Amino acid sequence: MLPRERIMENEKLTLSEFACRSADSKGRAVPEKPCDFRTDFQRDRDRIIHCNAFRRLKHKTQVFLIPHSDHYRTRLTHTLEVNQISRTVACALGLNEDLTEAIALGHDLGHTPFGHDGERVLDKLLPNGFAHNLQGKRVVEVIEKDGKGLNLTAEVIDGIVGHTYTGEAPLPVTREGMVVRYCDKIAYINHDIEDAIRGGVISEKDLPEFPVRVLGDTKSARIASLVRSLVEHGAENIGMDSEVQKAHDELREFMFERVYRADMTIAEMGKASFIVEFLFNYFSENKDKMPQLYLRLAEEYGLAVAVGDFISGMTDDYAVNLFKEICLPKGWLGGAARLG
Repeated sequence: MLPRERIMENEKLTLSEFACRSADSKGRAVPEKPCDFRTDFQRDRDRIIHCNAFRRLKHKTQVFLIPHSDHYRTRLTHTLEVNQISRTVACALGLNEDLTEAIALGHDLGHTPFGHDGERVLDKLLPNGFAHNLQGKRVVEVIEKDGKGLNLTAEVIDGIVGHTYTGEAPLPVTREGMVVRYCDKIAYINHDIEDAIRGGVISEKDLPEFPVRVLGDTKSARIASLVRSLVEHGAENIGMDSEVQKAHDELREFMFERVYRADMTIAEMGKASFIVEFLFNYFSENKDKMPQLYLRLAEEYGLAVAVGDFISGMTDDYAVNLFKEICLPKGWLGGAARLG
């Protein structure tokens, strides 16, 4: 028996009746020969980890723009925390951990530079709008591997699209996708609290009383309470009990009011938004300055979409440096060259 076959046999024996087993996958858009060692969901996880878009997450904003501290979250560290919390829940519920992990690791591949500020600008500029979850689908289907895409399974793509309310996406069809949808919020609310306290935006005593009483007064305690509620609610209908859900929602509302929209947090938002809009207009008028991949995408999907693809894939640093390169004059080296 091949290792892949053994894993699939173990899934039949050990996973919940509500889990999505590898053998039950709807498959890929382009059929492929199975791997001897890995299931299709394991292969999807590996493809995501090794793709360019995943590596770029390390230099994309989570909340605080281009932080000058090693300890603030980036989009990559957020993704890793979502992955770990999601796997914990999936394991406890008897769901497919490999599928859960692939969705969690891929869920934010479509994010723009400068976080949701960049997303809002592209949503305004593109004729059909922009949403990072739908762009994530486009990344794995159209953009990655020089336009070939990653050819992921239908279940992983569905989970990427359905992980958020953005883009009016339907709920994920798998329980594993629903787990990631919940754990994404569990992760970002609690790690953003920690970053906001570190940055002096709020203090521990500012947190609302009800969520602290219900969930706990530390990040670890709150995550444990939320995970426990998900697990105890069961695998048939992924969710939380009413009191914990209420506490979660109140804490999320507090974060939007006091952190995500706080003056300190959005101080540089105007500059970041200006850069994204400038780059969009610049490449719309100078398309030949884009890499060849995006010129090919422009021919198939239209120039505006291709420019959006190019900009949304940029890291914060790349976008800033590109803006400087286009806008700031370079010093003349002619005299120095002659002296040499």
